[in-house]
Amino acid sequence: MTDATTDDAVLGGRLRLLQPARGHRVGHDAILLAAAVPALPGERAVDLGAGVGAAGLAVAARVPGLSMVLVEIDPGLAALAGENAARNGLAGRVTVVAADVATVGRADGPPAAGAFDQVLCNPPFLDPSRHAASPDAGKRGAHMPDRPRCHWIAAAGRLLQPGGTLTLIDRADALAGVLADLGDRWGAVEVVPVHPRPDAPASRVLVRARKGRRTPLSLRPPLVLAEPDGRPSTAAEAALRRGDALAV
Repeated sequence: MTDATTDDAVLGGRLRLLQPARGHRVGHDAILLAAAVPALPGERAVDLGAGVGAAGLAVAARVPGLSMVLVEIDPGLAALAGENAARNGLAGRVTVVAADVATVGRADGPPAAGAFDQVLCNPPFLDPSRHAASPDAGKRGAHMPDRPRCHWIAAAGRLLQPGGTLTLIDRADALAGVLADLGDRWGAVEVVPVHPRPDAPASRVLVRARKGRRTPLSLRPPLVLAEPDGRPSTAAEAALRRGDALAV
């Protein structure tokens, strides 16, 4: 990772994030993911593949008393995540672990298996057979999966207590794969389609699922990011600028 960083405001300035000047940059996906997490005060949460901590820190900032573990395989990004937690006044409730999603919940070290109420993740979602890899190592690592999605879901399953919730964001055209990877060990699945504007197909899906439940799948009302005239929708403003939880 390059040593050059920028200091950027997200959530309308509620969070300040140091992030690499080149490579993968924090975008709407991380903040939408955070808004979809149904965390409650006092719960324990894990952000898998946290990068510089955007999604996990946004959840921690929204939910008082929530404890958050940020898991990131890249030591440089993990260090930035820890610094971002401190500079936003969240270090007392946020822990950073440099680890691979394939190993979390398997060994004696943190984060501990079966200890969490919430897991959130934004797995790398570009299919290497359909998309050219970026020459930038940071973007390549964020977008091209070294670990398939099923490994991320399996990691969430190890970390969550029974009935705990996994929240993830993925491409809309990957929904069938997401549901297949969830399989029969997850239930109460909720799917929120995300549309860039009212007349456009969904580009993303937010998916919530609960460990060990058998409740049928629910297709929730869509989240539309922009009005027909291009102005941000009320729902998008609430999530992306105020950091509110999604109302869907």
